[in-house]
Amino acid sequence: MSIIDILRKYDHRNITIGVIGSHSALEILDGAKDEGFKTICICQKGRELPYQKFSRLSDDLLVLDNFSDLIKEENQQKLRELNTIIVPHRSFVVYLGIDNIEKRLHVPVFGNRFILKAEERRVPRNQYHLLREANLMLPRVYESPEEIDGPSIVKVQEAKRNIERAFFIVTSYSDFKEKSSSKIKSGIINENDLFNNAVIEQYLIGTYFNFNYFYSPLDNEVEFLGIERRLQSNIHDFTTSVPARNQLDMQIELQNIEVGHTPASIRESLLDKVFKMGDSFAKTCLKEYPPGLIGPFSLQSVVTVDLDIIVYDVSLRVPGNPILATTSPYTKYKYGETFGVGRRIAMEIKHSLKNHENLAKLIT
Repeated sequence: MSIIDILRKYDHRNITIGVIGSHSALEILDGAKDEGFKTICICQKGRELPYQKFSRLSDDLLVLDNFSDLIKEENQQKLRELNTIIVPHRSFVVYLGIDNIEKRLHVPVFGNRFILKAEERRVPRNQYHLLREANLMLPRVYESPEEIDGPSIVKVQEAKRNIERAFFIVTSYSDFKEKSSSKIKSGIINENDLFNNAVIEQYLIGTYFNFNYFYSPLDNEVEFLGIERRLQSNIHDFTTSVPARNQLDMQIELQNIEVGHTPASIRESLLDKVFKMGDSFAKTCLKEYPPGLIGPFSLQSVVTVDLDIIVYDVSLRVPGNPILATTSPYTKYKYGETFGVGRRIAMEIKHSLKNHENLAKLIT
């Protein structure tokens, strides 16, 4: 049975918004409750406490031994009985896997489940391809470590926690060999991932912004929701509080593990570029992955001293930015009130329910 057939059997007066209990679940659940939806949070045993503590947010908790158990038919059946639409985020992709999401998950997903794989840099028509087709600026990508001729960032996953990043910065091929060897020996990364799955990009110097957008198929419009910046351990407070000469003496292994968020805004004269970037990227995704982007996406970027905006990463689902819900001036400018990505998703689903055919435009 197709997803559309499943959706036709739903009671559209009693839609439930569901989410994996990780990453950005709280902001998704909060937004859903703000718009009057029932909610379900799918938790992994031992990780359910935050969702129990914030009990207002979840009408139901589905606690599984492992997140991947969501693929089991009895769990999918329960979600379908609750008329559930799942909202994807990064943990949803990592813990379930692309093959399961595309081929074995028979529950409606908000957005385009078939574009999620484009975030991975080693697949055809990946995010680099989308950025180039959209005529957006992106970092130089090195074909091999021997090409490194300046500050570069090696993007590789941790050996023990595949959802975490073990990115590190190098300045030359010899520096790459020295640092990668040290990280392999210490068990932070493994050799196979480094040489078969890692990507080496030019390290961009400038101010880092995550530009968060929302494409509405119902209004055929790309909205700019706001900006946040990431707090990463153990980089931020170490590099800002310890003098450089002491940093060298301490020889700390720095890692880009995201642990929090801070709000930001951008000078008004750059908003024209920000709007055009979102429009161009959404148009390209529609061409490359029909039906294109549905809902939230993010262009993680650097603004240089020349005021160029270079995109170094993309999110093709909820990017994880709960700080927007209370700090973004940009939703206030458009709607007269400040809110975040979770509520904007719920608003779109609610709007679609005025015409049942419209709901089909939002799910795959």
